[in-house]
Amino acid sequence: MRIVKAPVPVVLALFLAACGSEPAPPPPSASVGQPGGPAFDSAFWQVWGDGLAEVAAYDLIQPRYKAPRAGVAVTIFVSEPFSNSVRVKADPGAHPPEDEFPVMKLNFLKDYQTGVYRYTEMQSSFVALKPVNARPSGSLTKVSFSSQEWCGHVFSQLLLDPASIRLMSHSYFDGEADENRVLEYPADGVTEDSLMHWARGMAWPVVEPGETRTVPLLTSLATARETHSPVAWGQVRLSRGAETVRLTTPAGVIETEMATASINDGARTIAFHIEKAAPRRIVQWETNSGEKGVLLASDRMAYWQMNQPGGEEALKRLGLAQKPARTY
Repeated sequence: MRIVKAPVPVVLALFLAACGSEPAPPPPSASVGQPGGPAFDSAFWQVWGDGLAEVAAYDLIQPRYKAPRAGVAVTIFVSEPFSNSVRVKADPGAHPPEDEFPVMKLNFLKDYQTGVYRYTEMQSSFVALKPVNARPSGSLTKVSFSSQEWCGHVFSQLLLDPASIRLMSHSYFDGEADENRVLEYPADGVTEDSLMHWARGMAWPVVEPGETRTVPLLTSLATARETHSPVAWGQVRLSRGAETVRLTTPAGVIETEMATASINDGARTIAFHIEKAAPRRIVQWETNSGEKGVLLASDRMAYWQMNQPGGEEALKRLGLAQKPARTY
């Protein structure tokens, strides 16, 4: 993989904040999904059971206030043990074995400028790597989202149960404030917050190359924030292309396959270019609203151990650089 020569400035704290102790490696045994769910076999765990995180950096174009904004995005995929009772990462020995299951966590961060002030956004999605709560493997079990800028900040969270979803939201803005409600959860429902997992073959439903499947879709917390609309159910047509496309990126020339989500009859579309070879990184994504992310570089690292002076050197492996002092 070629690292981009000209690093892109980014706030170091974007992803090197303290994260607690090193994630415990997931169980080595394979978990076979229920019908329609992905099977996470020994080949999967050979990659994702090493106790490291895959950290990837992207050039970002983010539409905001009717203008495209240049920025940086970071995705962090890492497997972790998860507690079903409290819906957080399970510390070693803190919970009975029957309460724990493995998840694939995605931390998805965006950082971009809007005039005099910046937006920083973060989404944390947790997809179960075995059947749990009467749902197949590859089902989202929790997602949280936060957005910060000079006007104020918001925080939202979904907890997904067997037949319902608990929504909690807190916002600075009038007309939003505090919200707690319960949503229905259709048997075949999916969430927009799990689409990055789905594109990589880590989330339900399984859609083979050349196939298409239409299922209910719950609006993502980020989309609800950006459009000032409630989290609600719609429909999505999920499809995978059978063709291979070679993309030239700062990370090199990569053979990719296309995974597409067409939401509410094409009102919104998200196209993912997924690396054909394992580990099937997200090489590029774009939406019909103008958002676009292009891979700069990626690396597997124990980033939570790199929070001391000098740890910022690891940014170079991602095509990034520490933000100079007195810049915003």
